[in-house]
Amino acid sequence: MRAAASGCGLALAALAGGAAAQDPATPDAAAHAATAARLAPRPLWEVGAGVGALSLPDYRGSDHQQGWVLPVPYLVYRGEWLKADREGARALLLKTERVKVDLSAAAGVPTRSRDNEARRGMPNLPATVEFGPNVDAQLVRFDGPHDARLDLRLPLRAAFTVEQSPHGIGFTFSPNLNLDLRQVAGGWNVGLLTGPLFADRRYHQHYYGVDPAYATPQRPAYEARAGYAGWQALAATSRRFGRTWVGAFVRADDLHGAVFESSPLVRRKANLSAGIGVAWVFAQSGRMVRADE
Repeated sequence: MRAAASGCGLALAALAGGAAAQDPATPDAAAHAATAARLAPRPLWEVGAGVGALSLPDYRGSDHQQGWVLPVPYLVYRGEWLKADREGARALLLKTERVKVDLSAAAGVPTRSRDNEARRGMPNLPATVEFGPNVDAQLVRFDGPHDARLDLRLPLRAAFTVEQSPHGIGFTFSPNLNLDLRQVAGGWNVGLLTGPLFADRRYHQHYYGVDPAYATPQRPAYEARAGYAGWQALAATSRRFGRTWVGAFVRADDLHGAVFESSPLVRRKANLSAGIGVAWVFAQSGRMVRADE
């Protein structure tokens, strides 16, 4: 992905250089128009609601897939430090021309062990939330009719269960390369992300450990350890049609070489997840702000 983005960047730079050589006093009109559109004033906040359908494994490495139909809240907030947009909800702590540091969040769905053959007889897995700092370093950026940006992201998060008595289950670290493409095929935003995953012993034990009390002849006791948790790649797209938002994603997980690969709870070394959602924006702020979108 790094090579492809760099090659694209060099090609566009060469075209821009050629245009400037012909008439150095005339800016690239298409690039100027695209930049102006991206920086155009937008509502400070927008609120909407819709519905989404998801297909997810119970956990990475599970051979049981769940289907979900869920309400989709649509919330966009374009504050100076607090933001919620297609890059997620986050609190901006530091921003320079090429580096941002923010607080980001993630979430996981619950799993009923009775529906999962590998975990049958074990406690259910509750839903989870994760919070922590993220460093976002811009590597390549191209402004033009089709904006492109390649970032290196370094999110470190603490994970907690969502239940009557929540508790911490460890830490995750997922460095990744993120390529954002805007105004593709008539107006779609496309995001491509890939990178390795790492976590501490507690996190891996939560998902892949088997206590002796739950061991069986087919499911021996297992102690997970910290380290490499496999690879992940994700592709997502979204678009606004007036007040209607449409989005979809597909995610691939590969567990070959993960430190918990030998856990009896790992039934598949590769998983595929997907989802689609539609939301309708029914209210927005009268106050307008400039946002780089």
